[in-house]
Amino acid sequence: MKIYTKKGDKGTTGLFGGKRVPKDDVRVECIGTLDEVNSTIGLLRVKLGDTHEWQGNLHKIQKDMMDMMSHLARPSDTKKINTNPMPVNGPEFCEHWIDELEGAMTHPSDYFILPGGNEVSALCHMIRTQMRRGERRLVSLIRTDEVDETIPSYINRLSDLFFTLSRAEMDKAGVAEEKWQLFLYKRFKTTEPVAESTDTASPADTAVNPS
Repeated sequence: MKIYTKKGDKGTTGLFGGKRVPKDDVRVECIGTLDEVNSTIGLLRVKLGDTHEWQGNLHKIQKDMMDMMSHLARPSDTKKINTNPMPVNGPEFCEHWIDELEGAMTHPSDYFILPGGNEVSALCHMIRTQMRRGERRLVSLIRTDEVDETIPSYINRLSDLFFTLSRAEMDKAGVAEEKWQLFLYKRFKTTEPVAESTDTASPADTAVNPS
């Protein structure tokens, strides 16, 4: 089978089930953004080397991303069934790994930090911000069609995970974090407890409207 089909030469692409849509369709934009994320995770894995302790989990995430993209490519009214697995344990998998990483770090996560540190940490931040963009595209898609609730939960948790991985890498390497300022809930105490989350890790995403 040839890699080129020429079917997309006029700006359309095929979805799961055969329907063709413009290549800038909200569904295609969402899938394409997550594909970009997955490619950057692949670059991270190459930079880490084959024997790095993160390899197994990152490999699982890449496979899960492929499965989720395949489900996103299937409109809810498509009769054809997608037999690829849905990674229903994804959010819990991320939470477990985040807790494990944070438990091994020497400093808590209290500050907005400047992305960087070293190459691996910077790559984790790139993945985090790409994942956030994918999440925004996913929200746009959800406004137009049904999406299994596992997918937005998993994508949201993955951005938290890669923020934590960036910090874990810097902590292990002994590289000091360049702090910007305290998280909003640390600066302005409220009467109700606020759960710590890296949903507050990026000023672009949350400094004005934290979630």
